[in-house]
Amino acid sequence: MKKKLLIALALTSVPAVSMAEVTGNVGWVSEYLFRGIYQEDSSASAGVDWAGDSGAYVGTWWADVGTGLETDLYFGWGGGDEDGFNYSIGYTGYFYTDDFDDTYNEININLGYGIFALELSPGKWDGFGTSQDYLFSAITISPEKGPYYKIGNFSQDFDGTYYEIGYGYDFMGVDLSVALTYSDDLLVTNYYGDGDTGDYALVFGISKTLGGD
Repeated sequence: MKKKLLIALALTSVPAVSMAEVTGNVGWVSEYLFRGIYQEDSSASAGVDWAGDSGAYVGTWWADVGTGLETDLYFGWGGGDEDGFNYSIGYTGYFYTDDFDDTYNEININLGYGIFALELSPGKWDGFGTSQDYLFSAITISPEKGPYYKIGNFSQDFDGTYYEIGYGYDFMGVDLSVALTYSDDLLVTNYYGDGDTGDYALVFGISKTLGGD
């Protein structure tokens, strides 16, 4: 399955904001993984998002996947409270040029409380004429200080589990990140010259948010 780092990543919960705003983002990663699966080396990306005061959001995101371009379109609604509980529900479509991959359509359900977050994303892959259903689920622990920890899993027609630990740092308004991903049943890294694949990938990233507060 294909898509972005999340950033890694599944869509996170989008809390209600005090006023509508438009933001942009640009970024680069040393190796583009999405949900533990290799996409491309040295990938650049960009996106635009709108968030309303009701908690509604809509956006798009593009990434270089080497043999084509990935375009993501998403929208939904979310909110939260002062006790640290947050939620969102939305839709994401993943589209590709040059037959890099076929289209994915999925529902995204996110729940969070404090440092814990749960994602459930049932979806359908067009499969170049042979469609398949899948459910992606993930649990993320993000302490206020130190790295975050994630376990992601595919079920139904897709199968596989991955583990990720990462850390992000804001350096003068620029977000720097590093993430280590492991899986013994997903394509975590690109093929080496001998035709073997690796179970581990260490990814470095840099990104910048444009606009907003």
